[in-house]
Amino acid sequence: MKQNSTAYSQRLLRGQSPSYERLQARLAEDGSPVDAQPLALHCGWGRLLIGHTYPDPASLANELLNEKPGERDIALYVAAPQQVLAQSPQQLFLDPSDTLRLWFSDYRPAQRVFRGFRIRRAQNSNDWQAINNLYLARGMLPIDPELLTPRHQGGPVYWIAEDESSNAVIGSVMGLNHQKAFNDPEKGSSLWCLAVDPQCTRPGVGEVLVRHLVEHFMSRGLSYLDLSVLHDNEQAKALYAKLGFRNLPTFAIKRKNGINESLFLGPGPLGDFNPYARIIVEEAHRRGIEVQVDDAEAGLFTLAYGGRRIRCRESLSDLTSAVSMTLCQDKSMTHRALKAAGLNLPAQQRAGETEANLAFLQAHRQIVVKPLDGEQGQGVAVNLRTPEEMQDAIERARQFDSRVILESFHEGLDLRIVVIGFEVVAAAIRRPAEVVGDGRHTIGQLIEAQSRRRSAATGGESKIPLDEETERTVRDAGFTYDSVLPLDQHLAVRRTANLHTGGCLEDVTGILHPVLNDAAIRAARALDIPVVGLDLMVPAADQAEYVFIEANERVGLANHEPQPTAERFVDLLFPHSLPVHS
Repeated sequence: MKQNSTAYSQRLLRGQSPSYERLQARLAEDGSPVDAQPLALHCGWGRLLIGHTYPDPASLANELLNEKPGERDIALYVAAPQQVLAQSPQQLFLDPSDTLRLWFSDYRPAQRVFRGFRIRRAQNSNDWQAINNLYLARGMLPIDPELLTPRHQGGPVYWIAEDESSNAVIGSVMGLNHQKAFNDPEKGSSLWCLAVDPQCTRPGVGEVLVRHLVEHFMSRGLSYLDLSVLHDNEQAKALYAKLGFRNLPTFAIKRKNGINESLFLGPGPLGDFNPYARIIVEEAHRRGIEVQVDDAEAGLFTLAYGGRRIRCRESLSDLTSAVSMTLCQDKSMTHRALKAAGLNLPAQQRAGETEANLAFLQAHRQIVVKPLDGEQGQGVAVNLRTPEEMQDAIERARQFDSRVILESFHEGLDLRIVVIGFEVVAAAIRRPAEVVGDGRHTIGQLIEAQSRRRSAATGGESKIPLDEETERTVRDAGFTYDSVLPLDQHLAVRRTANLHTGGCLEDVTGILHPVLNDAAIRAARALDIPVVGLDLMVPAADQAEYVFIEANERVGLANHEPQPTAERFVDLLFPHSLPVHS
């Protein structure tokens, strides 16, 4: 035990969490005012209830039961959780998170410099909106800054990480000074709501936010920083262990509600679903629709409501006919159907004899090669300019389908439009995977780090493959995997913007041009498909020009949050069901 740790702290680390009586006694020992009243601090998304400021389990349980709809309260530092749970076992539960502590005497400053972003406090409405966009992207509750306990009353402070090039908010964290909040005799602090943009290309953002909070509270004369992390969040735990945090045997309690459902019910069979299936079954659960798990690994489930049963594989359901599905899967048939509807399309032909392939390349100079029936960007190569590149790409595409398509290449932005029930529900510009140099790491290292972040943020669904296409893209830019990318230089490492190969999304639903909206609906009707993701190349989302690329019968709805894709999908399947809001 640290020599500077008091008996009070030693009791805590032995599992004797501070009680109301101990806190009052310690305040008296220190000559501090004995004013430890039950404390509830509002953090914008709910309240933190400081467990040892409540005189008995009943008063703490009652306060948790006063949680407001749509919020999430957390009671922390609970010494005897079984006594609190006993007050209302049907409504309260023990949070399955670990509490970690970093004693500032154990802290060691960073040995490397992280560049490309700065840390500052949230200051205005634009900052709060940016934080909320970030939290929604990570499945967290947004903040209502009007509800925050004021700082002069011990309320929290939110910090943001801001990209120096784009001024975009790429991370955020909340800190709480316990000495200000409840006159903590141990001079502690805590960290909450650490989040980094899953599309962030800057390394070290999460680590720098934690270090900033540590050093900020150290400068205020505090002694330690506590935090709560889900027991199975291995990536976060690895970061905290690196910084010197260690387990603290104390407990947190929450109220059972729709927000916390997965914590007190456990993952169950639904936990095995990928994000694209899970977003739908969670929406179905919220509406009281029965979910039967058929094959979680394959994303197969059956929904039942009011005598109606519909089987789904992610967003592909019984409502999509076999003919419509074939029209999407066979890119030649997609091309003919959309062309017959009068929509704009690239030139296209089936790869065949060498002479015909060369003639197509010569006619269009830049082409795309893709398997006739493929998905998730597999086997697709774009912006091919030489016969050698074309032939290599054809051979790679044949690994996914013996039938290969050649298309004319069109410059522009990759736009995905989601149409459900012949209405546009979401639209997003998809950008290829890229890395940003820091002047220290090789491109290969940057790709691997970026791929780890994308994989962690998407449940393993998005990774940057170190394959021939990535190597060709890097090589054509004048680099190799061993090159050190200069500070702040952006490098696209894929040419296609598919999310499964590390691409990212920028929501443009609100600015979609009416011509693009109309073209997407016409395409869905031409294919006669109720749910579809349509890919277009456009100069901008708010301009009328476009070229259709392909249609996807099993579109990933989870990629377009916070647009209500899952809600509209379940509306389509069960129009008489109504969302149940907690």
